[in-house]
Amino acid sequence: MSGLRLRRMTESDLDRVLEISNAAFRHPWSRDLFARELGHEWSVVTLALPPDGDIAVGFLVSWIVHDELHILNIATATDWRRRGVAAALLAEAFARARDSRCTLATLEVRRTNEGALFLYEAEGFRRVGIRPRYYQEEGEDAVVMVKDL
Repeated sequence: MSGLRLRRMTESDLDRVLEISNAAFRHPWSRDLFARELGHEWSVVTLALPPDGDIAVGFLVSWIVHDELHILNIATATDWRRRGVAAALLAEAFARARDSRCTLATLEVRRTNEGALFLYEAEGFRRVGIRPRYYQEEGEDAVVMVKDL
């Protein structure tokens, strides 16, 4: 979607990010976990905002460690799904990673999350492994994916 604005999350955005996360995940991150990400120098939480508003419609949490971008968490508000929000957030993360001389992007995704798997493969990620029982709440496996930057 054209016109989305992207910016870094601040503490004042926590409530909205929690709303999006709670709607997107059975086991969402806690307020404390998101707040801690704001204090790490290697972590960036990026928000997507609509062209005509200041309420976040999506977020992406990523780390840059050495020459690798790691996508930890990404979600889009329910009424904004399938409108390019996640793709815009990923594109910004890839550009930032390339500027930091990263050569690889990685992530884990639930084996049953077909929508996310489709998105990541469309963005150039490939499946490289399985982490058995990675999601401990249900004992669900994670698919490990990588993308060359």
